[in-house]
Amino acid sequence: MNDHLNNELGWMLDEVVKMPEARHAILLSADGMLRAHSQGIARDEAERQAAALSGLQSISRSTSEFCDPHETPWQQTLVEFVGGYVFLIAAGPGAYLAVSATESVDMEAVSYRMQKLVDRLGKELTSPPRQGLPRQGIGSHA
Repeated sequence: MNDHLNNELGWMLDEVVKMPEARHAILLSADGMLRAHSQGIARDEAERQAAALSGLQSISRSTSEFCDPHETPWQQTLVEFVGGYVFLIAAGPGAYLAVSATESVDMEAVSYRMQKLVDRLGKELTSPPRQGLPRQGIGSHA
């Protein structure tokens, strides 16, 4: 399978990691399916991380009452490891953007670039259902 053909938005993710100490970027769906990845991560690894990050988002969202007893929409999760960080943000309905970075990264700059990318990706991430298409099947004249 040609990874380039299945990673049409990957070049946009490459822009987010073009900063010192940023490692990888992944765009994923709410159900853990990989939608795109930056060049520095293999597709198999990106798919594995997408599934894990979907679970992380779900767990984060389920703890919102810890912050506020009222309905509080999830916006971002930050996980810190000895060697760096994983940033996970909402990227439109049913889509999330994740970036990994070393412990020396400028966290504010990563968050800013991620938000700017989400703004740029907006149209690509949320395609409304097509309306007015001819129906196919029994009784159709198409």
